[in-house]
Amino acid sequence: MKNLVFKYTIFYVKNVTDTLVFFETAFGFKRAMLHDSGDYGELDTGSTTLSFSSLELMTSLGKSPGQVNSAHPTFEIAFETDDISTALAQAVNAGAILVQDVKEMPWGQTTAYVSDINGFLIELCTPVSSQS
Repeated sequence: MKNLVFKYTIFYVKNVTDTLVFFETAFGFKRAMLHDSGDYGELDTGSTTLSFSSLELMTSLGKSPGQVNSAHPTFEIAFETDDISTALAQAVNAGAILVQDVKEMPWGQTTAYVSDINGFLIELCTPVSSQS
């Protein structure tokens, strides 16, 4: 396929505005837009947009979204940083729930995990260091 680009990921959430505020506070992302209806919003996260759509809107469009189960996540998103401890503290102070504290991984990466206010799993990680 020509020019196929990963443009955005959309999370289905109960309250788009509250979710945007959480991500702005917890991770420092800037709001790109919030639709006047309050049912759709986007964050500027770099080359890929992180988007949120209300469960109500998706239901009205016939999508039948499932419910998040933070005890049994089916995916995660990852935010890369050189300072895991500071990023983790900021996220928890903003209301994220600690899932895994800072941990050194055998493949040369440091990780920590939180769940957001909707129960989605988020990895905070350093770049993977090259191993010889």
